[in-house]
Amino acid sequence: MNRIAVMGAGSWGTTFAKVLGDAARASGVERDIVLWARRAEAAQEITREHRNSRYLQDTPLPDSVRATDSAVEALAEAGVVVLAVPAQSLREQLRDWKDAVSPDALVVSLMKGLERGTDDRMSQVIAQEWGIPAQRILVLSGPNLALEIAREEPTASVVACEDETVAQQVAELCTAPYFRPYTSSDVVGVEIGGIVKNVIALAVGICEGRDMGDNTKASVITRGLAETTRLALALGGEAHTMAGLAGLGDLVATCASPLSRNHTAGKLLGQGLTMPQVVERMTQTAEGVKSADAVHELAARHGVEMPITAAVVAVLAGRLAVEDLGPLLLNRSLKSEDGY
Repeated sequence: MNRIAVMGAGSWGTTFAKVLGDAARASGVERDIVLWARRAEAAQEITREHRNSRYLQDTPLPDSVRATDSAVEALAEAGVVVLAVPAQSLREQLRDWKDAVSPDALVVSLMKGLERGTDDRMSQVIAQEWGIPAQRILVLSGPNLALEIAREEPTASVVACEDETVAQQVAELCTAPYFRPYTSSDVVGVEIGGIVKNVIALAVGICEGRDMGDNTKASVITRGLAETTRLALALGGEAHTMAGLAGLGDLVATCASPLSRNHTAGKLLGQGLTMPQVVERMTQTAEGVKSADAVHELAARHGVEMPITAAVVAVLAGRLAVEDLGPLLLNRSLKSEDGY
């Protein structure tokens, strides 16, 4: 575990590499942390200047972090592989990288999306493409706004794995003075919390763009959590996970922060921009835009009511104008709140 490959040098991948480096320094352990960057110039800047100016401005990176634009070089002999690439490109990249991965490596997913077309979670895609047993696949999720963590503002998160001993091992690798990971065995719940909150954040952003008030946004966040919980339970997740960092914690951060890409995308839609205009304006991927339809399909397949998700999907598909979104956000027959 002294060599860790972080595949993806965007804001979150680079920030997590920093977390790993700071955790190693705090524990007095020497580790080789290698970032894979698509662009050679980004890899050179990270290695020579210890910064990634495109995503983290002048934030200094630990000396133990270096980068390469060669995936084979990054993966060579890595005991832990951290995946931080866009969800929709994961499967293709896993196929390209398969022969370079150590057969005994632990694989950690930082990604929060469902694959379009299959509706698979990222841990499922990893298992399918690399043939790795569930006991060596982990997911990390929680209120993880990259720029705040890069600024070393105190943050907690969740590392989930079916084998809690393995989860504890990885949690120890990323315990930095400002980053506190908890462990869980509920991989499904932790992943679903990280996926659906992006869709709910789009809805909250649209509400904000339409100048709707705090009552509306609080209602959407709360009922969005209920939608997330219903889906997680239908897939085998646990309700208490949704009340924790990977559920409520991540949802609140993503729905409330201007640093949230999904909240920003939703706000732009609410202000009247078209979807192509939003994509052009955004510099990074808003996973909720890509995953919303897959979430809706997965919910339908399991008979789960998700009116907020359905309304967001209709807006993204151009079937519903943003000014008509409000009445549909809570469009569900009268229910008791006790049953989600």
